[in-house]
Amino acid sequence: MQEPLFLQPVFQEKIWGGDRLHTVFNYDLPNDKIGECWAISAHPHGTSTVENGTYKGHKLDELWANHKELFGHASGEVFPLLTKILDAEDELSVQVHPDDAYGLKHEGELGKTECWYIIDAEPGAEIIYGHHAKTKAELQEMIESGDWDHLLRKVKVKKGEFYYVPSGTIHAIGKGIMILETQQSSDTTYRVYDYDRKDDQGKTRELHIQQSVDVTTIPHKDPELAIKEIYQGNSSVTTFVSTPFFTVYEWNVAGILNLKAQAPYTLVSVIAGAGNLIVDKQKYEIAKGTHFILPNEVTEWQLEGKMQIIASEPGNEK
Repeated sequence: MQEPLFLQPVFQEKIWGGDRLHTVFNYDLPNDKIGECWAISAHPHGTSTVENGTYKGHKLDELWANHKELFGHASGEVFPLLTKILDAEDELSVQVHPDDAYGLKHEGELGKTECWYIIDAEPGAEIIYGHHAKTKAELQEMIESGDWDHLLRKVKVKKGEFYYVPSGTIHAIGKGIMILETQQSSDTTYRVYDYDRKDDQGKTRELHIQQSVDVTTIPHKDPELAIKEIYQGNSSVTTFVSTPFFTVYEWNVAGILNLKAQAPYTLVSVIAGAGNLIVDKQKYEIAKGTHFILPNEVTEWQLEGKMQIIASEPGNEK
């Protein structure tokens, strides 16, 4: 049966979170310190539930385990991708993620390569993206002495920009930024620095200095992106990045956009506007804040309306 899998997100409270996931996306939040919407997730720390059709009420991890036909009989024990929307009312910790080899050996799960689409950013907002250390010894010394001004590389960001963040990249999302993040399905984060802030119990959060030094890429080098845009009438498809982990697109719908599957399944998040998804002559209303998967049997679809969408596909990592 050709039908999309619409998903109920899971919300995560964070020390740096706020309430803009409600004000911008109209999500019903449990409180006003929500930092992350896990929009499409089969991770055990927050698993999406199907809202419609044949598999209504089923969890995504259960479908991955028991209905591999939906995903083109893809290999792998875990659903490989995780889509989030993050609302940074305050700075996130400065952090770094391991690659698959280190993550599997030390944490029992995949590493974490990710990428960010900037949904919104306050004027002057910054991310931390890389570092200035030339050697591992210099990195360790600058961390231990707290020489953050010289170590951390700050980049001003604007709405509509895209950043690829491979494992091993020291990074942090700054205050006043909202992003859509596409990442490997991993929740392993090594904190390098957390601004010495305390939680509600007056405790500082754990840091992971040795692991951070172990996994950080030295020296930092910005990845080269070959972003390409293809027009279809007034609509367009932009390919931001294509890696062994994922391929990420922006679909700008202005009228009609016809698309065909490029992979065994596709993850889709509407970040602005509203319209319709048409699959097998069936019309589904979609709008800002809607998230769904187009499974293997859906080989072509049509979008109509005025919408901005971020979509992703699994890579071919072996």
